[in-house]
Amino acid sequence: MSESTTSSQSAAQTDSDASLSDSGVNQSSMPQHSWLSRLYTGTGAFEVVGRRKFYYILTGTIVLISLLSILVRGFTLGIDFEGGSRIQFPAGDGIETSQVEEVYSQALGMDPVSVQTVGSGSSATVQIRSEALDAAQVIKLQDALYDQFQPKDSDGAVSKNVISVADVSETWGGQITQKALIALLVFLVIVSVYIAVRFERDMAIAAIVALFFDITVTAGVYSLVGFEVTPATVIGLLTILGFSLYDSVVVFDKVEENTRGILHLTRRTYAEQANLAVNQTLMRSINTTLISVLPVLALMVVAVWMLGVGTLKDLALVQLVGIIVGAYSSIFFATPLLVTLKERWGPVAAHTRKVLARRATLAEGGGQKAAATATAGAAAPDAVTPRRRTAATAPTPGSRPTGKRNKKRH
Repeated sequence: MSESTTSSQSAAQTDSDASLSDSGVNQSSMPQHSWLSRLYTGTGAFEVVGRRKFYYILTGTIVLISLLSILVRGFTLGIDFEGGSRIQFPAGDGIETSQVEEVYSQALGMDPVSVQTVGSGSSATVQIRSEALDAAQVIKLQDALYDQFQPKDSDGAVSKNVISVADVSETWGGQITQKALIALLVFLVIVSVYIAVRFERDMAIAAIVALFFDITVTAGVYSLVGFEVTPATVIGLLTILGFSLYDSVVVFDKVEENTRGILHLTRRTYAEQANLAVNQTLMRSINTTLISVLPVLALMVVAVWMLGVGTLKDLALVQLVGIIVGAYSSIFFATPLLVTLKERWGPVAAHTRKVLARRATLAEGGGQKAAATATAGAAAPDAVTPRRRTAATAPTPGSRPTGKRNKKRH
């Protein structure tokens, strides 16, 4: 009687222990969190590092298209880089840029480089960009514009003096570019030293490579679309580097937190913890990008469309393109590149091999135990066979927890 009672209690205890474990639970059949819930909570459901080969191919394709555009199409340089003459006068009612181009062509026998209307309302002006004009050509063009459009000054009187002509030398744009390149070099050196001291060497390499990606792609977009490159564009290009670097540092900080002491553990690899860090900071990166884009869009609408400030247009365009490109690089390029550098050599590579070997061993052992249990069950179908934990595997991303958390407390 006592042996039967002891056996029954042992079997009940075994079933109770088995019910508290995740073994035998089909994770794919468990309720799944929604896509937005996984995005917001950062549960690691989005595989970024694990699919880094795909993102490398995508990144390489983007860079290749950008470089081909730069080499084949080149850039549309502004007057500050190429030099020339700038003619402007108040835009009266009904003046179209096509009319101005026609008057210019008839007066000088050649086409202008560009004609655009800047500003709105009473402050609107017509700006003509052309090749360098001599004194005779300037007088001839002023007479033609005055006869055709009768521009008025601030007092409302018709006057030829409101037609201004300015010569711009290309040396000024060259000086701006040279100073910008020096500033870029100093910036990269300081950033490399900071990240290497704050984090480590591989993170510094990944961050710098991501910055070069941002510069190349932003320049490629300008070449591909045909945006005019001005000194404001060069200055704006420097400003977007800070955004990209900030986003990369935020992700790297989380990677460092998740991988601290990981070499002494054998349950997760460096790549898996880095992917978790990307997921945990993904929503923050998206929010930061949206918050950064909205003021730029407001700048383009108010300053460019309503006020017609051309310099702000150039600055806003490069910032808009750079913010989007920087958000992509920090999420889908910088961290995967860091993992690749880590797993190429050194202790992280050895640790990854160790973790994978342990999982393979556990999987093989779990298979043998399952076969033995099945054989024993066939030989003694009435016997109570305790459930045993199989090989340690990670739950399906986004699945809800099982086991002890679902057991009611009494």
